[in-house]
Amino acid sequence: MTAPAVAAALAAVLLAALAVLQVLVALGRPYGRLVWGGAHRVLPRRLRAASAVSVLLYAGMAAVLLGRAAVVGDGRSGAVVVAAWVLVGYLALGVVLNAVSRSRVERAVMTPACLVLLACAVVVARG
Repeated sequence: MTAPAVAAALAAVLLAALAVLQVLVALGRPYGRLVWGGAHRVLPRRLRAASAVSVLLYAGMAAVLLGRAAVVGDGRSGAVVVAAWVLVGYLALGVVLNAVSRSRVERAVMTPACLVLLACAVVVARG
């Protein structure tokens, strides 16, 4: 297995775990301190809806990374290459935003998760 394929698989597993978290908070479970700035233990309706949408975004991210790593498809499409680099930028921003979160829990959990995702995305995008 190539390094990009391993990185894409690791990212996909982490994104799946984050998707589970988002589903739980969308359903009203008390894990809101981990997401959306950590201001709410239980998310209000609008943030629950945003969490539900984020699950779709995570699936898209996984698809881009798996595609670029040629786990699914050949990974050389110009659109996939560009999408992978856009994802790198998005994840870099996510690291910064999670690192400055008011929520100590979000900083402690989501910043390292975003760092791992960013590292995986860089390996895959360079692939």
